[in-house]
Amino acid sequence: MKIAALYDIHGNLPALEAVLKDLENVQPDVIVIGGDTVSGPMPTQTLERLQQMGEKVVSIRGNGDREVVSVFDGHPLNLSEEGRQITTWVARQLDRAQRDFLSQLPEQITFHIEGLGDILFCHATPRSDEEIFTPITPQERLNTIFAAIEQQFVVCGHTHMQFERQARNTRILNAGSVGMPYADAPGAYWLLLQPDGYEFRRTVYDLGLAARQVRESSYPQAESFAQENILNIPAASEAMEVFEGMAGKE
Repeated sequence: MKIAALYDIHGNLPALEAVLKDLENVQPDVIVIGGDTVSGPMPTQTLERLQQMGEKVVSIRGNGDREVVSVFDGHPLNLSEEGRQITTWVARQLDRAQRDFLSQLPEQITFHIEGLGDILFCHATPRSDEEIFTPITPQERLNTIFAAIEQQFVVCGHTHMQFERQARNTRILNAGSVGMPYADAPGAYWLLLQPDGYEFRRTVYDLGLAARQVRESSYPQAESFAQENILNIPAASEAMEVFEGMAGKE
């Protein structure tokens, strides 16, 4: 079995299209969508594109998906003003069927790849869809987070940066982000797993065209998304320091 893990698309349809084009050559048996699919400038188009792929695509829920459903249902959320603005806008783009699809997504799934073993896919960590850890998280804390895991591998996302760690007998792989990466160079980041191992991938796409498409949307943060998540992106080194500060407050 060959699995492509696509995490944190965040409504960046041009980035998703580029990765799907790459996958035509890879020919994975399964495409795992690792959550936070719609929270961005093209939410409905992104969902529709993935649904065109049929049963090959298997999705799990991210915290962003959960929050959008809550807002759709009229529940208040403890978010920043910008976070509320974005989540409310995204929720208003969805129809009832799309809301229902997001609401029924599982928090995690497990697949077996001969040669690798059992692989658990979750959004942030196996016990939370918003728990934070990074390449510099202390080993003791990492061991605690993954203490109950029996699978040989855990694939996650949430922090939008590719990296790998080890917690006891479990290898932890962060697939990075298709739509809002934190890395050294712009692009769409994802993970490929197959019997002979795993590979962190980056797909290059037309950033100028993508930025124009985002600016043409009615997304409330369209300009900043185009500038800060497509044309220019935060470095992973900067992001992990911020995330570690957030993790200390959990």
